[in-house]
Parts: sequence; structure tokens; C-alpha cells
Amino acid sequence: RFERPLVAGGRVVGFHTAWKPERPFPLDMAGFAVGLPLLLARPGALFDPRAERGYLESSLLGGLVAPADLEPKADNCTQVLVWHTRTEKPKLRQEEQLQREGRGSDP
Repeated sequence: RFERPLVAGGRVVGFHTAWKPERPFPLDMAGFAVGLPLLLARPGALFDPRAERGYLESSLLGGLVAPADLEPKADNCTQVLVWHTRTEKPKLRQEEQLQREGRGSDP
């Protein structure tokens, strides 16, 4: 299934996620892009190799933007343009947790 940013009025207002939703940027590496001019303008923004599991993305993005500054792409984050694939049966524990909370992924 999937997790995604929640968008209202063309702005990211939160995230639909089950795993560690308290992360500043609860995104996977495949879920965002950063323009080269922004990276060059903020040379101190780096991945923290000591970041807690799940916080590597937040360590970089936190040095570049605030969550409110994210630019939603892919038709306001309604399209899936990149995904990870596996050749094994998926473990959907997080999706099952979301469903128990009444927040399952959109079909």
C-alpha cells in the first residue's frame, strides 16, 4: 500500500503514515526530490549518518526546508510516480494498523 503527504489548498498540511508519524518529514527516499539550486544554496544540509532509523530523510530535508515549504507535485500528491518493488510477499503491518484506526490507504 502507500503513504503520502496530505495536501490542502496546494500546501502539504500533514502526512498519511503509520510508521513513526512524529518524524518531521515522514517520507521515504523515493518520495521526494530536491533541486540543485537549493542544495547549492545550503551546503550545510547533509544526511546525518548517526540519524536514528527512519530519520535520515528528515536529517537532510530539515536542513533545506520547513515542512510547510514543501511543494506538492504529482497532481497534489494524488499520483504514484515512484515506488519500491520486491519479489517477496509484502508485509502490510503498517497498513493493517492504519485500517484498525480507520485510516487505511485509499483504494
